[in-house]
Amino acid sequence: MEAESEPYVRLATLRTLHRVVADLNAARSLAGTLQAVVEGAVHGLGFDAAAVSLVRPDGDLVVAAVWELEESAMGGPSVLLGQVGSRESWDRLLGVSDHWGTLRFLPYDRGWAVASDIPRWIGDGPMPVYANDWHPADGLLAPMYSAGGDLLGVLSVDRPRSGKRPGAWTREALEMFSLQASIAIGNARLRAEMQRALARLEKEQQALRASEESFRQAFEYAPSGMAITELHGAGRGQLTRVNDALCRLLGRPRAVLRQQSFADLVHPDDRALLERTSAESGRAELRLSRRDGGYQWVCLRNSIVADAAEGPSFLLTHVEDIEDRKRHELQLAHRASHDALTGLPNSAELKARLARRLCPEPQTAGAVAGPGDGAHPQPYGGYQADPYAGFDGPDGAELRVEPVHHYGAEGYPPPAVTDGPLGYGEHVHAVVPADHAAAGDVWSGPFRSGGAAPADKGLAVIICDLDGFKSINDRFGHNAGDAVLVEVARRLSQAVRDGDTVARLGGDEFVVLADGIGREEAKDLAHRLRNAIIPPMRIDGRAMRVGVSLGIGWAGCGMSIEEVLHTADERMYDEKRARGGAVRGARGERSHRRAG
Repeated sequence: MEAESEPYVRLATLRTLHRVVADLNAARSLAGTLQAVVEGAVHGLGFDAAAVSLVRPDGDLVVAAVWELEESAMGGPSVLLGQVGSRESWDRLLGVSDHWGTLRFLPYDRGWAVASDIPRWIGDGPMPVYANDWHPADGLLAPMYSAGGDLLGVLSVDRPRSGKRPGAWTREALEMFSLQASIAIGNARLRAEMQRALARLEKEQQALRASEESFRQAFEYAPSGMAITELHGAGRGQLTRVNDALCRLLGRPRAVLRQQSFADLVHPDDRALLERTSAESGRAELRLSRRDGGYQWVCLRNSIVADAAEGPSFLLTHVEDIEDRKRHELQLAHRASHDALTGLPNSAELKARLARRLCPEPQTAGAVAGPGDGAHPQPYGGYQADPYAGFDGPDGAELRVEPVHHYGAEGYPPPAVTDGPLGYGEHVHAVVPADHAAAGDVWSGPFRSGGAAPADKGLAVIICDLDGFKSINDRFGHNAGDAVLVEVARRLSQAVRDGDTVARLGGDEFVVLADGIGREEAKDLAHRLRNAIIPPMRIDGRAMRVGVSLGIGWAGCGMSIEEVLHTADERMYDEKRARGGAVRGARGERSHRRAG
């Protein structure tokens, strides 16, 4: 290149550099850029061969591109493609070479510095005659660095076509070219990384779209109800998304449900359970209102969906229809606690209601019985602090009674209770009312309450034992006896006050629980019960009549259930003896055994 006049050479070189740099920038891939680098070094700078060793992610250098003006019979430098040299060996080689500006020249007599792992090819060019002639074993290297100073690769050129070692202008042109090559390689790598990132992003977006579509289909077409609830902001608790199954279940259109929350739909008795479940992301069985005004039993299963950056985002709720199961459970519970023949509460349910009303601690003398001195008793089930200790159930076993969850649907009424002003969970002691009449009353007997303070009103336990029922059973058969018991149960239920309990204790014996009642009122109630039973009843076209013996007992806190029933039983026997009727033996010997 130095054989021509210097101005002409420089101008030609600049034109060539402009063209080859344009080729570098026109490349669309890293491989294309590397190939443009070696071709530009050969065609634009006057070398017969060139190679680029590119730094890999592990730091070693691999021969990534080669070019030779005319392919050698020995295969040329193309045999070096893919060969790898360690970074340590390349650093040592660059360090012992002569520094020509940013270039590195390794003369043939310093070949010992080339480690065995560095890819190298030596051609068969002419041997040098003069000191500045090119030797086949000479090497000229142009390290290429990024803008941050990191080594990107090394451009190696060989065999200048002039046969001479490059002069100052050729070296300067090679420096300029290697700098542009560094920029082009850096840009190509950046483009490649961006393309890979875009490909990954597109793949992730496709997966996200597929996941969202899968969720949408699973949500919208689920056979059971699904809902999404907002957890933050002004719309906290509002249903933001519901599926068709939930709309059908509650009989409400989607637009209406999206303006409401579960708190707007839940049964008032289940509101606390809903709030607790929403906070704990758990499961609850409760009732939601339908469009027709009724309530639907559902099982809510909540899952909190959290964002990795912002935490809990929304609540995903699965709403399962459990109406049939709940109805079946309540039917089974009703059958277990009610007499199959008369539909009245049975002996176990009677004792359970007494246990829920009484507590084990008697009210001491001088203590206050509560508002109205017991005139406003706590409903059955209102006592919380272990009211069952000391109460015996059937066969002497300790009686443990769980609160009854009443269905409230037609055919399954809740137990008859008297509501008081204190509300659920505030116990009012049951105290035996004072007997201002003479001692020894046939029905109710003398006052006895374990030292408790007397009150005006209390919990009366009235036992009704049918007289003459055995003769009907023996004369007309058990079917007629069953019909008589059903009719007696109906008459008793009509004669009591609202909130009183009528139960069948067994055989031909019934029990009435009347809370918040005085002694005179209890006697009036007993008269009504007697007058309801004794009129003739028509069974299978025959007029039949039964009598009844009644005994009024009083239940007070601190008394056992058996003690309460035994006291009423004794009063009933006293009346039977006073009227000259037959007295049976131990309580429990009944003449009618078919139902009970």
